[in-house]
Amino acid sequence: MSRSLVLGNGNILLCFDKFGQIRDFYFPYAGLENHIGSGNVHKIGIWVDSTFSWITDPGWQVSTNYQNETMASNIVASNETLGVELSFLDIVYNEKNILLRNLKVTNKSSSARVIKVFFNQQFQISETSHADTAYFNPDVEAVVHYKGRRVFLVGGQIGKKRFTDYSIGIFKIEGKEGTWKDAEDGELSKNPIEHGSVDSTVGFYLQIPGNTSQSLEYWITVAETFREARTLQDLLLSKTPSHITETTQNFWRAWVNKFNFTFYKLDTKLVDLFKKSLLIVRTHSDNNGGILASGDSDNFRYGRDTYAYVWPRDGAFVASALDRTGYFDISHRFYQFASEVITSDGYLLHKYQPDKSFGSSWHPWVKNGKSQLAIQEDETALLIVGLWEHYEKTRDLEFIENLYNSFIKSAADFMVKYREGFKTDLPYASYDLWEEKNGISTFTASSVYGALIAASKFASILGKVEDKNKFESEANEIRDAILEYLWDEEVGYFYKLLVLDGKVLKKDKTIDISSFYGVYKFGVLSPEDPRMLKARAVIENRLRIETAVRGYARYEGDLYYEVTRDVPGNPWFITTMWVIQYDLSLAKNEKDLQDVISRLDWVVKRSLSSGVLSEQVHPMNGEQLSVAPLTWSHAEFILTVVHYLERLEKLGICTVCYPLK
Repeated sequence: MSRSLVLGNGNILLCFDKFGQIRDFYFPYAGLENHIGSGNVHKIGIWVDSTFSWITDPGWQVSTNYQNETMASNIVASNETLGVELSFLDIVYNEKNILLRNLKVTNKSSSARVIKVFFNQQFQISETSHADTAYFNPDVEAVVHYKGRRVFLVGGQIGKKRFTDYSIGIFKIEGKEGTWKDAEDGELSKNPIEHGSVDSTVGFYLQIPGNTSQSLEYWITVAETFREARTLQDLLLSKTPSHITETTQNFWRAWVNKFNFTFYKLDTKLVDLFKKSLLIVRTHSDNNGGILASGDSDNFRYGRDTYAYVWPRDGAFVASALDRTGYFDISHRFYQFASEVITSDGYLLHKYQPDKSFGSSWHPWVKNGKSQLAIQEDETALLIVGLWEHYEKTRDLEFIENLYNSFIKSAADFMVKYREGFKTDLPYASYDLWEEKNGISTFTASSVYGALIAASKFASILGKVEDKNKFESEANEIRDAILEYLWDEEVGYFYKLLVLDGKVLKKDKTIDISSFYGVYKFGVLSPEDPRMLKARAVIENRLRIETAVRGYARYEGDLYYEVTRDVPGNPWFITTMWVIQYDLSLAKNEKDLQDVISRLDWVVKRSLSSGVLSEQVHPMNGEQLSVAPLTWSHAEFILTVVHYLERLEKLGICTVCYPLK
């Protein structure tokens, strides 16, 4: 189940499902640790007229969205049979580690009724189910879950009166299902404490006249000690929940409108998705620098891992989107993060945890009995390319000077050495962009070319002439080798990759969209080059999805989340926007631009109502597949809109559209 809404503040990341229930609760990093186990959920239930219903039961109509231009939820759940409507306005306080859920309960019956609302907590603290403790603390009038230095204080109130009922119980062991079952008769047992694998439920009992509403507030404060968690609740109550809700919304409205973009002739739905994408990306940006691929842990149920890692590749695209929209502080922290995790040999590993430790990987360090580097070289190259873009926007020369020897030069020297010198002078084999095949891929070779050009520019501005000349010369050799060895004149496209088998170069002729995009993106060829125009035609013939859903696949024969062999692969948001970005670069006038940018409506139609973009979509029905949200998808949407605004200015159509020159 994809996540329909995400909230966060750089220390907390919360992911909600389509019913408005919390599925992922990350702390103290955005992406580490997830304190709700895979398959667990913080359930929401209603008891009215002697009938109990969980919000996931039939009869509920639930819509999930954001409050306009802010990182606050707008969730409405209605049940006509029960005559009840629930309206949630949820925030994560931008200044402190507090989740606050403001709930308005509407009695749609003409008669006064008692309506009971139950919030169930299924914590699995520090991602294990053993040795947790939950208890009711009468001093703070709250339920406390804790293990070690992770403390969650669950509280709430109706007006000034705290929640009415509670219970703590054994969860998923010893034949016990949990206290959520205790709620189904409309009363909780008030069991005060349990340890091991535990859950808890709190109840709010409201007496609501006919056709009127009553509100309640539910919160969770999270900290490393009980004293700090209690202090956070005291802060919440002294400032008042309504004040914190209002100031948090005001902060995010100001944040997302930091710069005055003139969205020239863009549909309001595109502008709305642009702003939502910025907010969603921000929730996945940890305050310590890591940028998470996705907080959606549900993928674990269908694979062996989640996307809750910092991929240098994904992070580089997200950082580019942030730089080109003026959020330099976040990208600055990301590049600092990268400079601290790069190896002494000058390359980045496959992926990392947000605490800078090495993430899980499937890239082997031995192949056919011989040692190899288990890397995707593009992940190192992309960061140097992105860092140059960061410098162009910020002109922060001191930051660059501090990173030059330890990061920029170290990575560039590695890329210079890591070359296949026997036959091609191309970069040596590594795993491709899609993390599947080992070889000399067109995308990686192009990214290395772009990175060495960027390193040469850095050396030039710092007066390091020898480095400047070396990196530029090596880059040009790689460019020449790309055009000599990776262009397939017969097909009019670039090879996916080459594999050196002894003294024989084997060519993988799979049509892969990254081969096209990399050559254009990193400046190996200009968009107008005849070879690029030929390759664009091949994409249209071989990778476009010929169903009503449309979009573009990654490559021919893509099996990841395969639905049918009748299409080359599932359409991805990323690849579809790559094609739009390229076509924007060819636009010569306003009509051309409008024709191309109108195709972004495809993205809006395939997004969730909340604006969340997944990794890919079903080629037959358009439903989202794989993780959602995927920050890379949102970054590409942001970059596409920015590309449009930049092109408007370059063509002289709108001279004030893009405020960041």
